[in-house]
Amino acid sequence: MKRFAFRASALTLSLALSVSGTPTLAQPQAGKMEVQKAQELRVLPDAEIKKILVERIDTMKMGVGIVVGVIEPQGRRIIAHGTLTKGDARPLNGKTMFEIGSITKVFTSLLLADMVQRGEVALTDPVANYLPEGVKVPQRNGKAITLQDLSQQISGLPRLPKNLLPKNAANPYADYSAEQLYAFLSAYELPRDIGSKYEYSNLGVGLLGHALARRAGMDFEQLVRTRISDPLGMKDTTITLTPNQQARLAPGHSVQLTPVANWDTPTLAGAVALRSDVDDMLTFLAANLGYAKSKLSPAMAAMLATRKPTGDAGLEIGLGWHIATENGVEIIWHNGGTGGYRSFVGFNLATRVGVVALSNTNNQVGVDDIGMHLLDPKQPLMSPPKEHKEVTIDAKLFDQYLGRYALTPAFTIVITREGDRLFAQATNQPRFELFATSNTEFFLKVIDAQITFITDEKGKAISLTLHQNGAHMPAKREE
Repeated sequence: MKRFAFRASALTLSLALSVSGTPTLAQPQAGKMEVQKAQELRVLPDAEIKKILVERIDTMKMGVGIVVGVIEPQGRRIIAHGTLTKGDARPLNGKTMFEIGSITKVFTSLLLADMVQRGEVALTDPVANYLPEGVKVPQRNGKAITLQDLSQQISGLPRLPKNLLPKNAANPYADYSAEQLYAFLSAYELPRDIGSKYEYSNLGVGLLGHALARRAGMDFEQLVRTRISDPLGMKDTTITLTPNQQARLAPGHSVQLTPVANWDTPTLAGAVALRSDVDDMLTFLAANLGYAKSKLSPAMAAMLATRKPTGDAGLEIGLGWHIATENGVEIIWHNGGTGGYRSFVGFNLATRVGVVALSNTNNQVGVDDIGMHLLDPKQPLMSPPKEHKEVTIDAKLFDQYLGRYALTPAFTIVITREGDRLFAQATNQPRFELFATSNTEFFLKVIDAQITFITDEKGKAISLTLHQNGAHMPAKREE
């Protein structure tokens, strides 16, 4: 399994695997080879899963609380470890609420697939059809952005709108309005042909959710509740929390394990807004795996039948879901992250096994590797970053390092500063803080990667070298 953090060949929120076949929701007819493969993929027992969580939280100090759910032919089980927050002795369990971040995108695409089944929209409909008159959605070479383009993230729209300038960086989407969204769309010029390239986009899927809600005549939260949560019996999958749900919400934590604010996403809700618990997510997996009968089954199957390549070797995207295969094992999955949470959901149709893992810590090591490892034991668990001795340096030096550095024409690292903190952000990836070991040498705490700045005689950086996985990758500073 290729690592995706600070790897030039990798995609945001994507584990680069190979893909084969088009599964359906029907239970497969298992032959001798399939039975053998299923035995090899038997999910770890509870004690072994618990051991992984203990190591991640107690030994590696890379989490506060994690709840894992497994659904398999034998039934459901839930394994948890950690705490809600420091000093809160209440146990974590299947009813503990979390922000699930970009897993929301799967729900948005399920809404799309269901509305297609109902005849309310078509995949090929331009999204402009469902926006107010006067909103100019960018086109290119006479082609319009369709609902399917948004779901499969091939619209040409960027990851985020350029006019997203939050008043509170800790709650970045809270004050972004529909009027700002419309203004951005009306002024934006697409950099490439629609459908020519996969590019992970919160803006694109947020726009999809916004458009579908307008088509249905209700807000996004009500649409999810009416079309998905209520029919499947998922009472805790929502945006606005009841007092009871709020009491069960695990506070989010930063990579430093300190509490952070929850996110509010009124306009781009379809990208990241949902909150849920492991019990509900197992119910969602049960429907996708065919354990529970549902009127949504045809829409769920359609999400996997419509596939596009991502450009990363062996990884495709359906409607919302990433679909990947390695070692002959196909896994359908998505993950997510907000300011204080990381999440993973995935399943294997051949073995009828599904896994959900929710964490109340926004750490890039997160829970993706745990979910993938449980679905396929050949997928390795991430190793903790190596120990580095952090030193304090004059923050004025940071100004000499700010800028964009190109490892390849398509993969750059952008260095930015906030006060006395320095950050690095690779193409299509989250921003991570850098910590100094000398005036020019820095390391990341969330992954085992380091950056060395090469400076001129005046101390201004002319390039950097990214050190990761035994490789030393130079990147020239762009003027």
